[in-house]
Amino acid sequence: MKHKIQSFDRENFHSICDRLSKKDKELHSILVKYGYPPFWSRQPSFETLVHIILEQQVSLASAKAALNKLKEKIGAVTPKKISLLSDMELRECYFSRQKTAYARHLADAILSKRLALKTLTLKSDEEIRKELVSIKGIGNWTVDVFLLMALHRSDIFPVGDLAMIQSLKKVKKLPAHVSQETILSLAEVWRPFRSVAAMILWHSYIQEKGIKI
Repeated sequence: MKHKIQSFDRENFHSICDRLSKKDKELHSILVKYGYPPFWSRQPSFETLVHIILEQQVSLASAKAALNKLKEKIGAVTPKKISLLSDMELRECYFSRQKTAYARHLADAILSKRLALKTLTLKSDEEIRKELVSIKGIGNWTVDVFLLMALHRSDIFPVGDLAMIQSLKKVKKLPAHVSQETILSLAEVWRPFRSVAAMILWHSYIQEKGIKI
């Protein structure tokens, strides 16, 4: 059976926000207070995956600083160029030892043709997840952000994203220690547009914290 690929785009983004707002009063209150979220978008590229790896467990600003430093050094970020850099050169671009290894594993997967980024757009969310998590250093959170921001798949709920979960707990007035099951069951009402709900929650978090993107 062929999977139906569900995605959203700039054209239908605001109407999906409106639909969610009618279903959920807390999401409605975020949109009233802060307006629509930006249509966050990244290229479905090797550079984007490296960028998301850099964002694992650090601030967006420090990940961006490392990516910018890397681009200053090598220009276009390609698997070949990453494979030719020494660990020391990557360290100078603010890559930790762990993220140096992860970027190399990803570059190697592409260079050895185990991973073909260009064909990912044709695959289902599950197929993409299976392929990407087989690469050391790529977990579900990294895949979620890639599916949501680069491929604009419409029903991704990055339950491992601390900022989004914090935002959700705040607007829904949930206790600090709430199970993942509870969070997932709350998100059910947003199907098949959990990605856009996640973007509204991020928007609220970013606005409240005054984070510059």
